Amino acid sequence: MRDLILAIRLARREMRSGLSGFRIFFACLVLGVTAVAGVGSLSSALLSGLAAEGRTLLGGDVSVHLVHRPADARELAFLKGRGRVSQTIAMRAMAYALKGGRAEERQLIELKAVDRAYPLYGDVALTPPRALHDALACTREKICGAAVEQTLLDRLHLAPGGAIRIGSATFRVSAILDGEPDRISGGFSLGPHVLVSDEGLAATGLVTIGSLIEYSYRVALPAGASIDGFKDAAQSAFPDGGWEIGDRNNAAPGIRRFVEQVTMFLTLVGLTALAVGGVGAGQAVGAFLDRKRAEIATLKALGAEGGLIFLVYFLQVMAIALAAVIVGLIVGAALPFLVQAFLAADIPTPARFALYPEPLILAALFGVLSAVAFAILPLARAREIMPASLFRDVVARAPARARLPYLLAAATAGACVIGLALLLAPSLSFAAWFLAGAAGTLILLRAAAWALTALLRLLPRPEAPSVRLALANLTRPGAQTASVVVALGLGLTLLATVTLLDRTISAQLKDNLPTLAPTFFFVDIQPDQTSDFDKTIARFRSAKGYKRTPMIRGRITALNGVAAADAKVASSARWALSGDRGITYAAAPPQGTEITSGAWWPANYNGPTLISFDGELAEGLGLKLGDTLTLNVLGREIAGRIVNFRHVDFSNGNQNFILILSPGLIDKAPHSYLATVHVDPADEEPMYRAVTDRFPGISTVKVKDAIAQVNALLQQLSDGVRAASIVTILAGLLVLAGAISAGQRARLYDSTVMKVLGATRAQIAGIYALEYGLIGMATGLIALVLGTAAAAVITARVFAVALDFDLGAVLTTVLGGTLATLGFGLVAAWAALAAKPAALLRHP
Repeated sequence: MRDLILAIRLARREMRSGLSGFRIFFACLVLGVTAVAGVGSLSSALLSGLAAEGRTLLGGDVSVHLVHRPADARELAFLKGRGRVSQTIAMRAMAYALKGGRAEERQLIELKAVDRAYPLYGDVALTPPRALHDALACTREKICGAAVEQTLLDRLHLAPGGAIRIGSATFRVSAILDGEPDRISGGFSLGPHVLVSDEGLAATGLVTIGSLIEYSYRVALPAGASIDGFKDAAQSAFPDGGWEIGDRNNAAPGIRRFVEQVTMFLTLVGLTALAVGGVGAGQAVGAFLDRKRAEIATLKALGAEGGLIFLVYFLQVMAIALAAVIVGLIVGAALPFLVQAFLAADIPTPARFALYPEPLILAALFGVLSAVAFAILPLARAREIMPASLFRDVVARAPARARLPYLLAAATAGACVIGLALLLAPSLSFAAWFLAGAAGTLILLRAAAWALTALLRLLPRPEAPSVRLALANLTRPGAQTASVVVALGLGLTLLATVTLLDRTISAQLKDNLPTLAPTFFFVDIQPDQTSDFDKTIARFRSAKGYKRTPMIRGRITALNGVAAADAKVASSARWALSGDRGITYAAAPPQGTEITSGAWWPANYNGPTLISFDGELAEGLGLKLGDTLTLNVLGREIAGRIVNFRHVDFSNGNQNFILILSPGLIDKAPHSYLATVHVDPADEEPMYRAVTDRFPGISTVKVKDAIAQVNALLQQLSDGVRAASIVTILAGLLVLAGAISAGQRARLYDSTVMKVLGATRAQIAGIYALEYGLIGMATGLIALVLGTAAAAVITARVFAVALDFDLGAVLTTVLGGTLATLGFGLVAAWAALAAKPAALLRHP
């Protein structure tokens, strides 16, 4: 206890000089803690908003989703007996601008028909403001109103009050649709949204048996009613109904999952910045102790034990670490409020901006544990070195090894950081791979730095004195080469990886996919239209690869008799059991089918349902040949046996079905057809008009427009990841500054000696510029090699495509490393260049 009191007293006296020697340590911790606290707080605000507004986002307390068919009288009676009910009907359709009585421009739209009860919660935002059902009302002439997004008016060159045709009905644009309360739960959109009344939809003639239509029923439960009770009653009453039930507690599962995954990634990036900062922290502590050699030697000479020495400086380090953590928490906690003030209009989800203790506590733990992990080792080393060795460390670091308890303490703190990150991650495997990758990269960078130093020592001595001195500075005892390579290299490696991945994915979407994918997708071709539709396509000589396939949607409800919700499957394959999937049937293998195992059924087969399934997906679902699947199609259960697996290539943009069934039963169900075709660019617009003029009820999708939309989303994502990598680069730059600053004393002596020997400031600056330029370029090249290797592995294993190497990434990474190191080095060396030799010689 007496040692602790003495240590506190000595530490307090030492700290009177302020942050001297600890500025880099302080800045690194602030940056890392701010990143973790800010990301966590913003995520909590978004997730809290989703939870609080769940009823509005869903449109009710519970929702029932059906495909192809509406609820029958018995099902509707069940729903109305549980509370207030609102029905919406959603489908894709074509909208035509009517000008002078003729249909001119046309556009694929997301059409939603609503009843008079819609919305049960929230409000539809219209311009000009008015009651929704007044805007959608129909006149005596059977012309109904429509609320459309401004995007549709822009594409059709219409103004409010103009007329559009959907199907066989004419609508008047009565209002601009600015927002729907349940939009976020609707999923991906291929076109502008249009709201009409259920009466208006009936007039279009688009609602036919087999059409791809989604029926949603939102129910407002009475106060105190149980959501679980509703689900149990629904399952009991309609076990084979094919109901997909959602509830207000998870109104937008896709958005929630996305927020959680982005939060996990950004938190891991923040931890990586902390790890990089930790290198700087250990470096700063070592540099601080280096400047305190005289004090430590004096205390030891006066009889102070190693434990007291360790405690004095450990208390100082932790006091500064706590101050840095507090600053980081303040800035991180303020981040959501800054977003609210400047970017609230750009956030598509509701958010509740407030102070959230959990992410702040977590960030504080990460910050303190990281400081402990990286500070203990240099402190423990100073504890073990004898006073005489402390003085010799100026030119040659004396070998010293920390005692086992200190090693265990540092390892325990590091393990706690890793354990917390893994424990709190939504995806354990992703977090584990990310942390392993970051740790592996740090190890490789350290090894590369060692190899670089060894290589430079083996090089023959250049004749030019400036080059010889620059190389000697990189390999001499106490050189900061390793610290610079590790600190700056990790951020540059992440940047190079992201840049190359972005280039590869963009090349697939912009260059490769358009050449492989069809020009058009045609959806909802009715059986009585197939002959005329085929003839229309055949009129175009450039049409090739035309393929028309029967399609119906259904859900996988059981695997080998086990309910899909209870089946143990890989997380990467869970998507196949969530919602409806496209299903087709075929007597013979479709052209281009690649069967990987099993065999196709005979062409004249007419027995129990057999299934051809996606082989890769089957592995994730734990399926093998002979296993059974139960599908719910139009409210009817269909059981089938898997007889073959296929390779399904989703990257080519063509028709790809994970489920192909044998004819005999599925072909008797009402269904429509899906068609794809390639045409030359000159025939693209004529075919688009020919099909949309002749078949207004068929949804015509321009594949290039869909690709552009997906590419824009991926570009935003890659920009976000690239921005996140800047956090790591900033941490690396701080450590770089610390590394260069740590060698400032040696630089001062070097500069003085060279000036005494006749060197000019320009010559000395040239030596430093060459030194820093070389280490910066080497760091950039090492980061480029590691980033390219990481990107190649990810593209091959995750995206199954070849890496598209980008020269821009080379220049960005190498030049970035060179310029950053050169700039920081010359700025830090300015003091040495400006120092007068006489003053230092008088007072060494």
